[in-house]
Amino acid sequence: MAKKILDRISVVIPQSKMDQKPVQRVMKLSEKKDRSINYLVVEAILEYLNREEKK
Repeated sequence: MAKKILDRISVVIPQSKMDQKPVQRVMKLSEKKDRSINYLVVEAILEYLNREEKK
């Protein structure tokens, strides 16, 4: 049986990163940029992947 590829992910912020307020910061930025939080997170993931795959 083939594995089904999901088109969704969820992100759990580690407690050790909560002091950097990532959720609040991305919410604030999404308002400023008039973009959804999802859009910004996907863009960040794609930028990370592009950068890392060049290594």
